[in-house]
Amino acid sequence: MLTELDINNVVLIDRLHIVFKSGLCVFTGETGAGKSVLLDSLGLALGVRAESGLVRKGADHARVTASFQISPNHVAYDLLKQADIYIEDDVLLLRRVVYSTGKSRAFINDQPVSIGLLKQVGDSLVEIHGQFETQGLLNPATHGAMLDAYAGLEKDLTVLVDLWNEWKSAQIKRDELRSLSVRAREEETYLRLSVEDLQNLDPQAGEEQKLSALRERLKNREKVLEGLSTALMHLGSDYDPVQKAWAALDNIAEQSGEFLGKAMEALARASEEMSEAHSLIQSAQSDLMEAEYNLEEIDERLYTLHMQARKHNCDSDMLPEMLEKLQEQLFAIESSDETLEAHNKLCEKARVAYLRKSQAISAKRKEVGVRLNNLVIAELAPLKLDKARFVTQIDSLDETEWGVHGIDRVRFLVATNPGSNPGPIHKIASGGEMSRFMLALKVIIAQEGSTHSFIFDEVDAGIGGATADAVGERLARLASSKQVLVVTHAPQVAARADYHWIVTKSKIDKGMVKTDIAPLSLREERCEEIARMLAGADITDEARSAAAKLIDQAA
Repeated sequence: MLTELDINNVVLIDRLHIVFKSGLCVFTGETGAGKSVLLDSLGLALGVRAESGLVRKGADHARVTASFQISPNHVAYDLLKQADIYIEDDVLLLRRVVYSTGKSRAFINDQPVSIGLLKQVGDSLVEIHGQFETQGLLNPATHGAMLDAYAGLEKDLTVLVDLWNEWKSAQIKRDELRSLSVRAREEETYLRLSVEDLQNLDPQAGEEQKLSALRERLKNREKVLEGLSTALMHLGSDYDPVQKAWAALDNIAEQSGEFLGKAMEALARASEEMSEAHSLIQSAQSDLMEAEYNLEEIDERLYTLHMQARKHNCDSDMLPEMLEKLQEQLFAIESSDETLEAHNKLCEKARVAYLRKSQAISAKRKEVGVRLNNLVIAELAPLKLDKARFVTQIDSLDETEWGVHGIDRVRFLVATNPGSNPGPIHKIASGGEMSRFMLALKVIIAQEGSTHSFIFDEVDAGIGGATADAVGERLARLASSKQVLVVTHAPQVAARADYHWIVTKSKIDKGMVKTDIAPLSLREERCEEIARMLAGADITDEARSAAAKLIDQAA
């Protein structure tokens, strides 16, 4: 609830600090005293559009700070958490500074914020019915949430949100598979030909390097063969200097002892190396003479490998992997119908679950809507709206309009004359009627929801007597669980106040005028103000007696 309001340099207000309580808080005073300025000031702190004309004459800026005490589960926590603003001790400070140039700045708990965020938070804290009302019942977009809160559907709606998200996720997955399937079908012929080409080619990893090396040898085949033959001839000659040297040393081995041992071991190794070299050269000669490919065949295969590599935008060594990948894609196409059908079934199952829950919520809304209609209509007769009708209209949405809130469109409609069709409140009711419709509905429905403070600006305009008393009784009933601030000219309403302030205007130096607000804490003070409201400027004893009677009756 609103706990404090600090106003500086707003129109007629120089400086004011007001401490609020819960219950019915009433502001009275003569016309023009500045009661509306008080609401304008609070509106600034709540994010209402600012104008430079609100800055008091002679001041360079106006400043308004509103302090709220909120519950730990208030929606403002979520709004501010997204902006990295944290609330301590459940206290929330909303501040607005408006400069004479027209610019303004907003703060929440002394941290700069956008005007948009300030208004979002302000709307969650206070609902104002008056000259700058832009929220609540006049906005059909809020009607569904109001009915759901009144019907206690919060848990059901949480489940519905999950079901909606599951259905939408299933739809997205199905649509992705369907799109992939369509594109794959268009590419199926290409894939089959590509797989067939690669299967026929049968590429092997490292094949290009081997073929390139063989190609180089084949290009110089005759010359290489001639060199290999010459090498073999020398290695196969009857005159083997290594063997002859080893034989010569072997003849004198006994006479030389261990002196020639290492030399003979080296000659033995050399003989083995030469024998191995002879074998390798002979093998190379055989491979070259009996090669599987000729030069023309190697060139043709290398060309085919390169062409396939360019086609698939990869290295020739990656062609075996590419073949495997294309085969997997082809298999996916061949089994896509089964996969898509499975996801279609999952999607339909999710839709049925969402629709079943939505229909249950819709039935509950219609049941509670009928009860709400009867309760509101029962409140209208004492408010001089006995011929009026209140209708909670619940229409089924087209499937394209379904959402996280279900399959219904909820609207609160009214008809003020018998036989007339119900329509939107702001289009059917006059200003005074609209305020009383608002009050009647709020008395019934405002017990739910996070908004704890309600402001009514002259809800009693144009009425008096029993009707004004009925308005006061309903304001007091609403104030039994919510904080209600009322600007009123009706003594019947003022008499029911839990807390009463009088707004006055006085002249100061240089012809300047200022507005003051003073609490009326004594019974005598309240009686005198209510007597003024009854009698006007000339307060009589009869008026004072009537005022005292009103206060006693209200108590």
